[in-house]
Amino acid sequence: MSIRIQHLTKIYGSQKAVNDISFDVNPGEIMGFLGPNGAGKSTTMKIATGYLSATSGRVEVCGFAVAQQSMEVRRKIGYLPEHNPLYTEMYIKEFLRFVGSLYGLKGEKLTLRVSEMIEICGLGVEQGKKIGQLSKGYRQRVGLAQALIHNPPVLILDEATTGLDPNQIVEIRNLIKTVGKEKTVLFSSHIMQEVEAICDRAVIINRGQIVANSTLAELQSEGKSLEEVFHQLTMQ
Repeated sequence: MSIRIQHLTKIYGSQKAVNDISFDVNPGEIMGFLGPNGAGKSTTMKIATGYLSATSGRVEVCGFAVAQQSMEVRRKIGYLPEHNPLYTEMYIKEFLRFVGSLYGLKGEKLTLRVSEMIEICGLGVEQGKKIGQLSKGYRQRVGLAQALIHNPPVLILDEATTGLDPNQIVEIRNLIKTVGKEKTVLFSSHIMQEVEAICDRAVIINRGQIVANSTLAELQSEGKSLEEVFHQLTMQ
């Protein structure tokens, strides 16, 4: 499995943010991770990427255990957190070269990879600007470019389209679908249309617990929309 989560629990004081959850994401799959705000999505993703430690349970990425082999895991993951952390005073190419160098890219290989990311992520027309001069949609593109710069097999994207206008949402959706053809993607959202447009499968989490784990077709097998299924499962 590209991502394997087994009996994962995270406790803050008396609150179980994540409560004994387990699921896998298969190689080449785009998995939607759905849930209301505060359901435990971001906590799970932060644990999977090594930014938070778990209270108990195990997470593996490409066969490496996050808790014991965090550096190997980070090399395998491209991560775009909900609040896209960018250096706004840096130019786009300057920033991507900086991030690429952190992953050991250098010289001609780094230059080529930066150029590839600018093309793949549609940053060509804005590449001469500082990040602080970009619209939110283009900042998200820069965030995706930094997540992809080291060509990881796994992408973890947390609320990647939050705050974008309708046109920007469609553009980022299409970009994720394009790069997802060659990678495993775990994509979190609380917006049903996002998951329907992008994902093959969906895991629904509510109050820290998994309430559904299935293909979109199976979730909708009773003739209900994904939104109806989601509402039914998260209002219980």
